[in-house]
Amino acid sequence: MNTRRINNIVIIDSNEVIIEDTQSAIDFIMTIKHETGCNKIALNKEAICDDFFILSKGLAGEILQKFVNYGIKFAIYGNFSKYTSKPLQDFIYESNNGKDVFFVSTENEVINRLS
Repeated sequence: MNTRRINNIVIIDSNEVIIEDTQSAIDFIMTIKHETGCNKIALNKEAICDDFFILSKGLAGEILQKFVNYGIKFAIYGNFSKYTSKPLQDFIYESNNGKDVFFVSTENEVINRLS
């Protein structure tokens, strides 16, 4: 796991799944807040379980609500082109038009959205 801090944003790149359910999301949030004091976090999509991207499972809503509840602005970055589900594409679009959760392609976009 590679962790960097840029402009008070914690950017994490991991080859291993970090968030696999609601409890692991809470643990992740609390660890980052405790260790860094930051409330802006970016995580590569590979560090989130595949079930997150299947909206019918309800995991995305549950997990992202935890980030909002704990006052975290959160970005997931990576290539989302393999996800062709219309509901997921709509969810990503709506999230990107909000102010708390973003799905972006690059770390530069992370910095732009979370700064």
